[in-house]
Amino acid sequence: MLMQDYTMLRNEMVKTQIGNRGVKDSATLAALRKVPRHSFVPTDQVANAYEDRPLAIGYGQTISQPYIVGYMTEIIKPKAGQKVLEIGTGSGYQAAVLAEIVSKVYTIEIVEELGKQATTRLKNLGYKNIETKTADGYHGWKEHAPFDAIVVTAAAEFIPPPLKEQLKDGGRMIIPVGSPYMTQQLMLIEKTGKSYRTTSKMPVRFVPFKRSQ
Repeated sequence: MLMQDYTMLRNEMVKTQIGNRGVKDSATLAALRKVPRHSFVPTDQVANAYEDRPLAIGYGQTISQPYIVGYMTEIIKPKAGQKVLEIGTGSGYQAAVLAEIVSKVYTIEIVEELGKQATTRLKNLGYKNIETKTADGYHGWKEHAPFDAIVVTAAAEFIPPPLKEQLKDGGRMIIPVGSPYMTQQLMLIEKTGKSYRTTSKMPVRFVPFKRSQ
């Protein structure tokens, strides 16, 4: 497929699947129009890259539905100058979208092979403001905390306390919470001082939040 065809498909994806469904933040929409989603999926899934559904990327993991990526990006209110933590690098797509907007993205993947693939992919695509690590995301990335925002792309049965602690005052975290392999609730956590406000936003289905043994 020609490069301009990918651009056309990507613009159509952003307009119909994301913008028309309520995502309005201009920086988020611009990032989604720029990041080549087809570069983040396995070769046998490239033809499906701009469809509005999650796609398997191996190791029991998925690249999230474009609308959900757009929604989760917009809701943390990303801005230039910010520092964001992502838990669950996966293919690296969400990290790339964030990196188009904020100054620095720290992203953690527990599946070593996926982490290696994402690191190589992001480097080859020219992203210099993304730092990757293979680790248990439950513990966050303390040495780079606090973060303006945290995006969690796997379903946890509860909100990990270390992640809440690593939010800045005024920070926001978006995380799916609920039982694995069932419908979860996408939760927004907003930190003010030492208090947290938690709001349920929508039902979702994410792969489970993996922990190291």
